[in-house]
Amino acid sequence: MNASTSLPQTLAQKLIARAAGRSHVAVGEVVTCNVDLAMFHDSSGPRRLKPMLDELGADIWDKNKVVLVLDHYVPAQDADAQKIIQITRDTAKQWQLPHVIDSEGICHVVLPERGHLKPGMFCVGGDSHSPTGGAFGCYMFGIGATEMLGVCVTGQIWVQVPRTLRMHWHGRLQAGVSAKDMMLHMIGRFGMNGGQYQAVEFSGTAVQAMSMAERMTLSNMSAEMGAQAGLIAADATTLNHLRSIGVAPEHLESAGQWFTDDDAEFEQHMFDATRLSPQVAAPHSPANTRDVAEFSDVLPSIAYIGACTGAKLEDLRAAASVLKGQRVAAGVQLMVAPASARDQAQAHQEGVMQILQDAGAIVLPNSCGACAGYGATFPEGATVISSTARNFKGRMGPASVNVYLASPYTVAASALRGRISDAREVLA
Repeated sequence: MNASTSLPQTLAQKLIARAAGRSHVAVGEVVTCNVDLAMFHDSSGPRRLKPMLDELGADIWDKNKVVLVLDHYVPAQDADAQKIIQITRDTAKQWQLPHVIDSEGICHVVLPERGHLKPGMFCVGGDSHSPTGGAFGCYMFGIGATEMLGVCVTGQIWVQVPRTLRMHWHGRLQAGVSAKDMMLHMIGRFGMNGGQYQAVEFSGTAVQAMSMAERMTLSNMSAEMGAQAGLIAADATTLNHLRSIGVAPEHLESAGQWFTDDDAEFEQHMFDATRLSPQVAAPHSPANTRDVAEFSDVLPSIAYIGACTGAKLEDLRAAASVLKGQRVAAGVQLMVAPASARDQAQAHQEGVMQILQDAGAIVLPNSCGACAGYGATFPEGATVISSTARNFKGRMGPASVNVYLASPYTVAASALRGRISDAREVLA
């Protein structure tokens, strides 16, 4: 079905209409959509879904449209984690799932890395940061285990067509300022419920100039704004990236039609990327955001570069650009958990990992790790500067841990100087 229509539609409306087999949909309308892909991981997947599917005596509707990722409990830290991992692996074999990514990185990074996401798709994920897929011109959002059960059995899910909140960024980011800073600024302005479970769309020259990795950060952290989806229209950058990872041309033929019509109805907010300073979110909410200069008296004991939103290849490069030829300050422990094995391998090939290790970094496994509260969580009383997406009390260690959120640039600069610092001063 061609998504073009005489009725002006937002990108969100076009994607939902296609999934619902309709020429157009209206905001507020409830429609049933066919799911192109469902992703779940070792925490949200088999251990929750298998008992329910067994009770129903049901099978997965289309195993080729399911991707299972082991990223939360790997590598196992205790007997409980090992049990969950074993259940996941045993179930994957029993279900004969063709797409299993085991201990190779975080789901939101390895899923597109393997070419599973293409413009025009309608996808769901068993994780709150599933809106990351919106960076590829997909409609993708997170759902719970009961909803995922329905998808697994029927291949369908109902949605209420959302309003679109467009975040339009003109100008261009300064060196040392990144998509993470943009997101923290927006969350600080609108709050964690600012997205109102609607579709947030990112646009403007600053967004168009971004790499796919940076766009993924925008879409990923739309979850922290309370949005259902975080969308970016597919363009030449999208297509070039997808071709580079081996996506077949026939899957990209319709990519040009997935955009918001100029005369569609949406709520727009304007931002000047040129004037944006590095941002930091104080404990215990991403909405506690202010300019980096206001935190210069904070002395972190741990600098953490990890998570789907803060440890992709481009994030590792950013940190290395700050730390090259230098060592982190005495009393600061730098921890780096690359988001995927492929990103780590490329970073190693480029010399990026060597720069980080020469600066004093401890390299951790390619997993969700501390961000999800598993593995290398932080010790009692730690003050942490982190590239992760959330800093809720007790999420990454005891309640006494204070986590400040920032970009990889800012995390690296803070590790170098021993206090929360502006990377622009180091890069200059």
